[in-house]
This record gives sequence, C-alpha cells and structure tokens, in this order.
Amino acid sequence: MDVNGKLTHATVLLVDDEPASRFAVESVLSRAGHRVLAVGSGGEALTELDVRLRKGNLPDVALIDVHLPDMSGFELCRLLKERPRMAGLPVVHVSALAAPPSDRCPALDAGDEAYLTVPAEPEEIEAAVRAAVRAARLRADDQALVKRLTLLSEMIVTIQAARSLQELVEVAADGTARLTNTPAAVFVLDRDDELYRGLPRDRTSVALPGPDADRAVARLLRRLSQGQSGVQITTVPAPLWPTGLFRPGVEHDARLALVLTQEGRAPVCLAAPTRGLRRVGPEAEALLAQLAQATALAAEPLLMYQVERHVALTLQRSFLPKPDQLPELPGVDAAVRYVPASQDAEIGGDFYAVLRAGGGVLFAVGDVVGHSLEAATVMVEIRHALRAYCVDESDPSVLAERLDRMLRHYHPETTATMCLALVDPDTGRTLISNSGHIPPLIVRDSGTADYAKAAGPLLGVGLSHPPPTELFLEPTDRLLMITDGLIETRGTDISASMEHLRAAASGALPGLDALCDTLLDCFGVDRGDDIAMLALRLG
Repeated sequence: MDVNGKLTHATVLLVDDEPASRFAVESVLSRAGHRVLAVGSGGEALTELDVRLRKGNLPDVALIDVHLPDMSGFELCRLLKERPRMAGLPVVHVSALAAPPSDRCPALDAGDEAYLTVPAEPEEIEAAVRAAVRAARLRADDQALVKRLTLLSEMIVTIQAARSLQELVEVAADGTARLTNTPAAVFVLDRDDELYRGLPRDRTSVALPGPDADRAVARLLRRLSQGQSGVQITTVPAPLWPTGLFRPGVEHDARLALVLTQEGRAPVCLAAPTRGLRRVGPEAEALLAQLAQATALAAEPLLMYQVERHVALTLQRSFLPKPDQLPELPGVDAAVRYVPASQDAEIGGDFYAVLRAGGGVLFAVGDVVGHSLEAATVMVEIRHALRAYCVDESDPSVLAERLDRMLRHYHPETTATMCLALVDPDTGRTLISNSGHIPPLIVRDSGTADYAKAAGPLLGVGLSHPPPTELFLEPTDRLLMITDGLIETRGTDISASMEHLRAAASGALPGLDALCDTLLDCFGVDRGDDIAMLALRLG
C-alpha cells in the first residue's frame, strides 16, 4: 500500500473455469497493476498454493468462482481455511448469477471476505480486491502485535528471573532478537565502568567482536546517558558503531533504546540494526522501549547486590589473614585458604582464625548461617568476640558456650557452625569442640584419614555444649578443618561428600599446602558457597 493506504499492487489467484470470464477479470486486474495467477479448477488452485507455500510467497487474495468443475467455490474456500498456513488468505467469491441468501450464507460460513456478481464494473472488482487485502493485512498486523505483546510479557518474566548481570544481558538479548526478528545486542554499564554484553545464543564465540568493541560501546553509553531521563531512542551511524556486533564482519547503523536504572547511574542499552527494525514496523520500537525499561528495572537489584557482594567480600578479606600473614606459631605449622563463592552466588559468613591461647594455639573454622552482608558482619563479630574471650580462657567448650550466649543476645535470629581446636605444640594434645560443624579430619602420612569424633549443637540455639574431645596428634599428622562450601552439593548426602573428601585427602601429597591445593583442585571449582580451609601440623 502507498502512503494513502491505497493498494498499489497485489498478487491475485483467479480460480475460474470459464476462459472468457477469466480473461475479462484478469485484464481488469492487470490494467490496475496487479499480478494475476489464473487457474481453471479447485484442484489446480490447491496445487498452485502448495507450490507457493513451499517457496514462501502465497498470493495476497484469491478470487474464486462459486461454480467450479471439481468442487464448489465454497468447498475450496473451506479447504483453504482449514490449513493453518493458508487460513489468512482472503477469499472473494465470484458468481455470474445474482447471489440469493442461500448462496451468501455458505460463502460467509466458509470464510470469504466478499461476494462479487459478474459482470461487474472494473472499479467494483478492484475495490473488492483492495478491501479484502486491506482487511487481511490489518488482521495479520493485529495478530503479529498480539504475538509480540505476548512475547514481551514472557521476556519480562524471564528477565526478572535473571540471577546475575551477565545472565540478564544474555536473556535480554535473546528477547530483543525474538521481539524484533533482527540481530540484537544488550549492554549494562555498571558504576565501576564494567560493561556487561549479551548477544543472542545463536552467535558463535568465534564471531564475537573483541575488547575494543566493548570499550567503544562503553564510551558511547557514557556520553549518550549524560543528563538523560526516561527511555531515549536514538540512531548511531555505522562508523560510530563497532563492526560485527550484529552480524560478523558487517557494518550496521544501530537503533538504541537507552535507559538509566532508577538510581540514575547505570546505563542499560538494547540495540538492533536500524534497517531490520524498519522492516518490522513502527510498533517494534515501542516494544523495544518497554523491554529496555523492564531490563533496567531488573538490573537495579542486581547492581545493588553487586555492591553488597563487593562490600561483603572486602569485609571477609580484610579480617581473614592471608596465608603469609599468619602469626608466628612456635611448634606448629599452619596453612589457610579462603575462596569466595562463584560470581553468581552470594558471599556468606565463612571464616577461620589462628590465635595464641593460654593452653597452646587455638584454631577455629566457622560459618554463619546465611548469605548476605549481614552474615559477613556477624562473622566479624564472632571473630572479635573469640579473640577477646581467649585472652583469659582457652577451653574450647567454654569458648563455644560464651559465643553461643553472645550470638543469642545480639543476633537472636542468627545461628552459626564452628569448630575449635586447641593444640599444645609440645605434647600434641588437642581439645576439639564442634558446634554443628564438619568435624576435623586427621590425615596421616601412612595414607589414611579419619574424622575426629566431636559433635555438638549449633551456636545460637541455647543448648549446652559437651566437654571437648581429646586426642593426640603425631608429628606426622595433619589436622584439616574446612567449611561445608568445599564439599556440599545440592542433592548429595553430606556424609557421601565427607567420604569423598576423606579419600581425596588420604591420597594428597605430603605437606600442608599440597593438601589444601589438592582438595581445592578436586572440590573447589565454581562453588556456590564460600570455602574456608585451615590445615595444621606440629612443627
């Protein structure tokens, strides 16, 4: 159609077994600029449509004579409407006889758009074709819009379920590509100027642009977002838009939907090639803007979590001594490890401590239940309280009782697990108090390993703690204390995981660092929880 809505040309399937009538109608439509495909029977019409369906170029309208040699025009219409991929083809029935109600009703029931009696004025024939095509295209546009709106709703639900910024940009890129039926890219620039880029899943890694493209987009987003509010729809010409972001090695003008998160800092950008959007239609940009707003809303809590995770991780690392920062421990060697949870997981309250106490050296490994900045904060309080309590007390069970009271007094909704081991370097005498934690593992140079028989209630539940378990370490023994993040796996019984750990530790090379590194290599890759580990032996 032209700008005035007038049908400029169409492909018309004319089904009529009378050559003279067929010639007359074909002449009228051809003079009006339409392309005519003329056949003489219902069977020929079905064959022609099947061929064109396979090629993807169905006609725009079918003019069907009511009286055909092999079937009625109404039956042919009904057959077309029963085929899902042909149901949208508009049909105009044609008859040389005036149409009584007994004929018009079956035509309407069969799904036709109009009923035309011939001979008719050329203007009337063309008007019938024009009206049928216009109505069909409006219906197709409405159906496409409904489909896109449904898809938009589905994409918003998927976007809101994203658990990380990287997952968010990836699902948003898939949604943008599906919504616009074009290539797409989605970007989020966080407050630390780190760019998260998402492309549709059908893009292969070998076809992805390099870091220079990301830096160019980051500069562009910073400039375009200055002083912006609401959704900004803008075009970036190909020389300014990195080559290959939409199609490998191809330059494209980019149409951007740019919006800031609510706090007004992090730009969120949905991008598609301008030429592709024009083919889809003007409503695609409106839907793109809505999807951009939904992506920005979903990015807001993820950005806040990212900040909280950074603070919690900084807090963890600032209070946990690094392996080369452990205090001097005459008569005892120690090795420690701390591995934060994978990028997509929250930081918890895992900790370790190595402290001098009146009866020897106190070793502690613990885990505050929960994963948040609050858990990390409570972890710090427990470590400080433990340092203070062991100034005048070294019995691990007494220390556990005091920490339990502290936790119930200041954090009544919080619990923690912890294992304390007091080691006398001169004799190897070791006292262990275990508060709901994985018990220590004694690894011997003979190639065997066993868990210490030490158990007790969680900290923070108000139950009394039993006397400490006593054992004696040999100079060749290694004592290993871990948090459950090293071995706990959803769906796997913890006792089975502990047995796997025992077997792996038994086969580790001699030395504390070798033991820790072996276990991290076996169990500590891409974990969903923090890992704290402490290994010691008599020096």
